[in-house]
Amino acid sequence: MSQFEPKIVAFCCSNCASAAAQVSEKMGLHLPENVRIIQLPCTGRLDTLHILKALESGADGVYVAGCQPDSCQFKHGVEKAQKKVKQVQGILAELGMETERVALYNMSAGKGQLFIEAALEMVEKIRALGPSPVKG
Repeated sequence: MSQFEPKIVAFCCSNCASAAAQVSEKMGLHLPENVRIIQLPCTGRLDTLHILKALESGADGVYVAGCQPDSCQFKHGVEKAQKKVKQVQGILAELGMETERVALYNMSAGKGQLFIEAALEMVEKIRALGPSPVKG
């Protein structure tokens, strides 16, 4: 039997996380093929419905890659994103789903290694949880 390969959606800040992704490419590091990136001007613009829709549409896990709290270009964007991630985790808990299916990672622009590590960590975490129960 082949190993379960989760589908992961990553909502990424166009400043820090996207710059970290570019650094990772220059370092010769590669994002896992099962991680799909959706770029946002700021993670603070992310809505809880975006995360829930990604799960409803077949993602086994979703993570948000945003700035460090002290380096957000839009002042409090990543703090807003953290509140939304916690809100979705609460909804998942109410539905009897694992809250670990949704996460937030903070990173600075020059941390290409961290960008890849976050993706790999999320893939392994979701692989251990198994397919999303939403997929039915």
